Amino acid sequence: MGRVEGKVAFVTGAARGQGRSHAVRLASEGADIIAADICRDIDTVTYPLARPDDLKETARLVEEQGRRIVAREADVRSAEQLRTVLEDGVRELGRLDVVVAQAGILPMGGKRELQAWSDVIDVNLIGTINAVQAALPHLRKGASVIATGSVAAFMARTIEPTPGADPGGAGYSFAKRVLGDYIHEVARQLAPRGMRANAVHPTNVDTAMLQNEVMYRTFRPDLEDPGREEAELGFKSQQAMDVPYIEPMDISNAVLFLASDEARYITGMQLRVDAGGYLKMHQFHI
Repeated sequence: MGRVEGKVAFVTGAARGQGRSHAVRLASEGADIIAADICRDIDTVTYPLARPDDLKETARLVEEQGRRIVAREADVRSAEQLRTVLEDGVRELGRLDVVVAQAGILPMGGKRELQAWSDVIDVNLIGTINAVQAALPHLRKGASVIATGSVAAFMARTIEPTPGADPGGAGYSFAKRVLGDYIHEVARQLAPRGMRANAVHPTNVDTAMLQNEVMYRTFRPDLEDPGREEAELGFKSQQAMDVPYIEPMDISNAVLFLASDEARYITGMQLRVDAGGYLKMHQFHI
């Protein structure tokens, strides 16, 4: 028996990166998957987003685990699209037990700065709320809601290099802070009904959101045209442990735990998977 055997999990941002990793990890432990991803670019995001073939690959990897999947292109900014995906998925798979609101963007370094602020709030915060609220009517006792935050939610400053210089970076940090509060309140509402809600807050993760030219320049402003190798020296500044980033599977393992009955009494948690990033930002002296 797998750790989530017989459960059905809804994963947003599932076409690649952390979302794909979560879907496949949950499937490897017995869950069927409802997967959603926009599968097209958003104008203010300077790195390419997933494509339809990426979502097909996620479906193939889930099926390779011997599990069923309902995969649909959908924009988390549209509550109606997410409701349709869930209705299709629950109709085919029979139930819904786990929500993993993973979809997110980091629109830094673009030209339409105020639009970048709006887009990151719409995707990272409102998109998470849309995913959770679309799922609520389908959830039952024992269900687990998991949202992906960020260690940026705990930063005293935003991730933009200069305050006010890049609204997309500021919006990212703001969205993740508010998301933590939202999940805390969701947990309060679900607890009397025997359901749980938690947030997972990663540090740098080795995905396209981190591995792009804008982030390289953000972490290495001392260089005119830094590459990945130079940027990784800067990436290390964010963690207390001597690593530039963690892997998607490190977050997936935390998601699996929170989705499983092993965590049946854990709710309202702000779980940091950050290689000591929070410790580095908040150095207490005793």
